[in-house]
Amino acid sequence: LKDLEKFAISFKTRRIRLGFTQTNVGNSLAKIHGSVFSQTTICRFENLQLSYKNACKLRPILKQWLEDAEKNITDDKLDRRRKRRTTIGLRAKDALEAHFFRRPKPTSYEIFQVAQTLRLDKEVVRVWFCNRRQRDKRVK
Repeated sequence: LKDLEKFAISFKTRRIRLGFTQTNVGNSLAKIHGSVFSQTTICRFENLQLSYKNACKLRPILKQWLEDAEKNITDDKLDRRRKRRTTIGLRAKDALEAHFFRRPKPTSYEIFQVAQTLRLDKEVVRVWFCNRRQRDKRVK
């Protein structure tokens, strides 16, 4: 059991370091083994919430996937990795909020201008506005 616990912790750490989500792992395993492994299954394995028997069955499959992933990490795979979460500072948040109250649906060019002014990626600003509009809907 201790060995399984160590592997689960190691697997999660190495998977995250490689930049793969639990869904990425499940989809890769489906291609290799022919059966679908859900994100939930991978999550439960990492958190030791599967039965001991099921965790023992899954361990060699995940071990092989991890070894292959570490061996075959290429630029192509790096492109598909999840981006790191962007941290937006207080000054930038205030500026985004002020712009949102003036114009909740900015044009592409306005988004570009705001991004340049705040030294943020255009996509980060675009997503921020989408998320902010969604938050407004939920509150109302």
